[in-house]
Amino acid sequence: MSTSTAAEILSTLPAKFDTALASGNLHHFPSTVHHRVEDDIPFQIRLCPSLAKKPTLPAQGTEGVKSDPFAPPYNPHLYVGQLQHEDVEYAVLLNKYSVIPHHFVLVTRDLQFQTSPLLPPDLVQTYQLLLAAQKCGRHFLAFYNCGPHSGASQPHKHIQFIPLDEDEVPPVEGLAKFARLETPDKPFSLSALPYANHVVRLPPNLSSLPPSELEDRLSQGFLSLVDLVISTIRHDPEYPPGKPSYNVIMTLEHMHLIPRRSDTYTVAETGRQIGVNSLGFAGHLLAKSQDELEAVTSEGILNILKGVALSSVHDLQVAGTTLEC
Repeated sequence: MSTSTAAEILSTLPAKFDTALASGNLHHFPSTVHHRVEDDIPFQIRLCPSLAKKPTLPAQGTEGVKSDPFAPPYNPHLYVGQLQHEDVEYAVLLNKYSVIPHHFVLVTRDLQFQTSPLLPPDLVQTYQLLLAAQKCGRHFLAFYNCGPHSGASQPHKHIQFIPLDEDEVPPVEGLAKFARLETPDKPFSLSALPYANHVVRLPPNLSSLPPSELEDRLSQGFLSLVDLVISTIRHDPEYPPGKPSYNVIMTLEHMHLIPRRSDTYTVAETGRQIGVNSLGFAGHLLAKSQDELEAVTSEGILNILKGVALSSVHDLQVAGTTLEC
């Protein structure tokens, strides 16, 4: 397979989506968006009842192990293109079960695991795809669910991209944009959020840097956030054993990392479990039924997010990087 550029991937995405949908290889589930404001933060809850009818795939392959939908050979109707950074190869695939049209994933061609952090090539490819989208007049949000408690649905390493409406700014990105920083290149925390969160602002000239410098700047920012995530987890004596879990949200302006303790929130009164992944922390939650929508609004979005995240110890980690707006 020949290697594409990020610009070529974005330019062919709409036609690829239409063809895959028409052929029946991709399923689109209509939804309605419900708006809710909590503590002056505008959240979205996307109600998608038909998602409950999503086809169930076989749990195991022919050799008794879980099948891997992100391993080659790829479904040609879902395959958008191949990218490469240095010696690391990726495939770009349409999300087979799409709630939002043009939702796609960046997957490693070799088997890497969703419990591992993003590596420098992963960060570069993610940034270049976001940049290519912007240059063609579109805006995407990238996110990565890392670890067993992050809301990840597949073990094969994959970064997801969803399109945003024109001029749409996810709630956490809006908070980050207006944070006044004493030291712009150091991590900071959004104090308006009632749980641990770590953010770094990307330099405005990042897109003009040569690939090696771009990789260095992205890697430095990401590693500084991972260090804070690990520090936050170490301050929690009740954190579950095993590999750390966290969510990654990335735009052209910021990277956000949120440490996680659980992938689902349990409603005490009913025992209902509400799944939360990175999109929930971006400010976009998903409900698969009217009952679930009512449970989310009744419990409160910030309360749900706080329940699956960790308490902030930011004042013990980074002092003086964020001023009150």
